[in-house]
Amino acid sequence: MDPDRILPEFPAPSYRGAQEQALRDIRDAYADGNDVVLVRAPTGSGKSLLARAVMGAAREAGEADPHEPTGAYYTTPQVSQLDDVAGDDLLEDLNVIRGKSNYACILPGEQDTPVDQAPCVRERGYDCSVKHRCPYFSDRAIASSRRHAAMTLAYFMQTAGSEVFRQRDVVVIDEAHGLAEWAEMYATIELSPSRVPIWDDVKVPDVEVDAGDHEDALDRTARFVEQLRDHCEAAKDELIGQAELSQDEVQRRDRLQELIGELGWFLEDYRDHESRTTWVVDQPDGANTALTIKPLDPAKYLKHTVWDRGQKFALLSATILSKDAFCRGVGLDPDDVALVDVEHTFPLEHRRLYDVTQGKMTYEHRDETIPKIARLIVRLMAEHPDEKGLIHAHSYAIADQLVETLGELGVAARLRHHTSANRDAELETWKASDDPEVFVSVKMEEALDLDGDLCRWQVICKAPYLNTNDSRVARRLEEGQWAWYHRAALRTVIQACGRVVRAPDDYGATYLADDSLLDLFDRAEADTPPWFTNQVEAMTTPTLPDFDPSAALAGIDAEPSGPSGAGRRSVGGGSGSRSGSGTGSASATGGGSGSSAGSSANSTTGSSGGSPKTRSERDAEKREDHPLSDVWGDG
Repeated sequence: MDPDRILPEFPAPSYRGAQEQALRDIRDAYADGNDVVLVRAPTGSGKSLLARAVMGAAREAGEADPHEPTGAYYTTPQVSQLDDVAGDDLLEDLNVIRGKSNYACILPGEQDTPVDQAPCVRERGYDCSVKHRCPYFSDRAIASSRRHAAMTLAYFMQTAGSEVFRQRDVVVIDEAHGLAEWAEMYATIELSPSRVPIWDDVKVPDVEVDAGDHEDALDRTARFVEQLRDHCEAAKDELIGQAELSQDEVQRRDRLQELIGELGWFLEDYRDHESRTTWVVDQPDGANTALTIKPLDPAKYLKHTVWDRGQKFALLSATILSKDAFCRGVGLDPDDVALVDVEHTFPLEHRRLYDVTQGKMTYEHRDETIPKIARLIVRLMAEHPDEKGLIHAHSYAIADQLVETLGELGVAARLRHHTSANRDAELETWKASDDPEVFVSVKMEEALDLDGDLCRWQVICKAPYLNTNDSRVARRLEEGQWAWYHRAALRTVIQACGRVVRAPDDYGATYLADDSLLDLFDRAEADTPPWFTNQVEAMTTPTLPDFDPSAALAGIDAEPSGPSGAGRRSVGGGSGSRSGSGTGSASATGGGSGSSAGSSANSTTGSSGGSPKTRSERDAEKREDHPLSDVWGDG
């Protein structure tokens, strides 16, 4: 790498915000002899452009000895981030490669077949006449031979040891804050009927009960894994010996090969007494039921899949909160790593936080607090009648309860929501809408670019603490790693706050509804970036309109429906029937909740036409009733 090329390689015609100073600091960090540079850059800093500048400093073929690696990799765990890179004209020399399942075969009669199930993988010795035009192999050839290759972190890790994607001079990892967690996820082994093709051919022990003398559950698991791997090898060899396979058999063979590799990796690490990895095993239902083998601190896994893939590294994120803790989690020595902090140049008044806390959202208090948050959301709808909003519900259980309660309050006509199956479709529909829809979402705190009028306000309903029922989380808390626990939650909050303010002239409001968020800010104060500390310190409690479903729907010219609408109409109809003192007089946490508009919210008197429908539900009905529904399916 030549650090002096970093600034000249910046791909944009001019710098924005603190980009020039950031690149100078990155250059100096490499010039000082650091092989790894962490770049802590706030949302909207243009991290992809910074990444491209660093990649441009990689050694080129004409400068290298035969044994020296050249070129650069760009990788990110977020598929949407890779999509953004692929569509950015300033990054057109980043050659994108995706997994085989993302490409369709071009052979006659196979156009609907993904490449990972095409004849070339179904038939032994198949000689494809159009392989040179195959979209997957074409993209792979280009990405492997050009100076810059871009891929998801999953594909990057899966190609470790590949002759095609060998070590390069520079590796840039964007959105790197969750690298340790992503590695844990990739290294986790799920043994269940859906993941083990020969499940019915093996007897799965109860690893707790069936452990022998001088064994624990992990030891018993290792013995079972050895037996399972042998069965998988035999089943795979039988399939490989066939001249031609069906698509189902191809999937079975590939999963067996993948599983053999996973089991072998676990056994190798389990037997390595010098490995730092701690393994935990979950099998809640006993014998002949699914079990999951999970690693903690998978530094050895990252060495093979990431750190051996390059000579210089740049890791970019807004939320690498503690340098030392991050380095320990990914197997790096903090003394050998430089941290570059990029200044936040967005005006503080454009990215305000508001305290509208309604109570605790812990499991035992949730049923009491969610109705209060729902009423708050109605008031926020009235505060933002013409602007789109995003509700971070944290879980599908909370989202479902919120949607149901908001329907009872009469504002379903402005809502959109999603399931795990239609998540992407509903998100794109909401983004494309010109109406001020409010989207109740789950796990959309990251990798979501809502610039401008795509979204002007959002609500964080719950402090996003990790699930303590997860064995890895429980194990760490047993060891007293509470700082890690609070950092993980704070990281998610900071990521969420960055969804609605994407440029210096953009603006958006973030409302905090869970009391535990304020407690989190106190507990994680030492790990909070200065620019976010400024947001927290500037937080205020806003004055909001009184509770009035009619005002909440004013921007879409609709009337409240369901029990709330029926109850409102029964006292005379029209928004003037409220007994409150008028909009703008109630604080976020106090007055307005006692207005007559809300006092009948739980009444079913006069309700007709069934339960109120959200926009998502109405769209689904339209698709179902459409003459081409049998062709389109449900979306």
